Amino acid sequence: MQTSPNDSIGPDGINHALRYRETRRITVIGGVTNVILTVAKLVGGVAGHSQSLVADGIHSLTDLVGDFVVLWAARHTHRAADEDHPYGHGRIETVATVALSLLLLAIGVGIFIDAGSRLFNPEALLEPDALTLLIAVTAVGMKEAMYFYTLRVARALKSPMLHANAWHHRSDSISSVVVIIGVGGTLAGLEYLDAIAAVGVALMIAKAGGEFGWKALQELTDTALAPERIDHIQKVIGGISGVKRAHHLRTRTLAGSAFVDVHIQVGARLSVSEGHQIAEAVRKQLVRDIDEVCDVVVHIDAEDDENEAPCDNLPLRDEISSRLQACWAGLQGADCIKHTTLHYLGGKIHIDVVLPLEVAATPQEARTLIVQYAQRVSGEPDVGRVGVSFG
Repeated sequence: MQTSPNDSIGPDGINHALRYRETRRITVIGGVTNVILTVAKLVGGVAGHSQSLVADGIHSLTDLVGDFVVLWAARHTHRAADEDHPYGHGRIETVATVALSLLLLAIGVGIFIDAGSRLFNPEALLEPDALTLLIAVTAVGMKEAMYFYTLRVARALKSPMLHANAWHHRSDSISSVVVIIGVGGTLAGLEYLDAIAAVGVALMIAKAGGEFGWKALQELTDTALAPERIDHIQKVIGGISGVKRAHHLRTRTLAGSAFVDVHIQVGARLSVSEGHQIAEAVRKQLVRDIDEVCDVVVHIDAEDDENEAPCDNLPLRDEISSRLQACWAGLQGADCIKHTTLHYLGGKIHIDVVLPLEVAATPQEARTLIVQYAQRVSGEPDVGRVGVSFG
């Protein structure tokens, strides 16, 4: 697949123009193939008196309808994320896959009922001609070629919709093999075999529809990635410098891609910018190393919030600063504090204060101030350790 100079990567990390162009191209080729095979099988099946080939023709017709659904879905699915759809339009592809699966199920049940009724009415059995055998053999070759071609594109684009369409080609190919067996057996004198082959084709169609529908429904209910993929994600995160631990890992799938939310624990006293840098490293590494991951949200924890006392009810800087000023009123240097750093750890606010160097003339004065600043806030229930430095 070749990219165009006009191609651009969307906010979700996906080249939507390339995906749509490749999806449209492979689907149009498949559609032309299905038109040819549908006409050949239906006309040949009716003219050659083969119920299994007619059933196979209907199967190809469902593939043709499926191609139109895929083209419609691709046009909308591969639009980039926008204000109304910040996660993209991938759900359209999932819904289209459900529609394809329901179509396959309905056709499979219809063929099964018709062929089954003929088995119990010998006078309704058909006697196929040798021409139908030739059509079925040709269909197998064409459909196998389309299966491998579509599957290659589906894997490159990570598209479950195209993957489903590839298996429509494969199921059509397998059903044609069953037709070959049925027609060949009937020509050899086993008059029931053509109808039995039609029943077999119906079961394969229904099975394929059920499998694709189940996978699509799992996406619609935000099913997580497989356990082994989640373990792989954990290992990738654990190998990034600065990450102490990863927890609260959540994943969900959408149109062949996966979204990840994770909490990572970093050093308690790192700067905000270093914590952000580590989070960005986690995001980039996961997108680069895990094929299906397209977006990652990383929450930074300064401690193990699953075991430590919670800090969510502690006051923010404005409130705690007002309380500290009241506690430190009258202390030497309190009116010229250079910087105050707050550490929310273990259910307390630990404070580092930087005073001007000139407020303490001797080391003894400095030690006295350190003790005074700590003692003055000892009655504050939200305050933990107080550290004072000079600079």
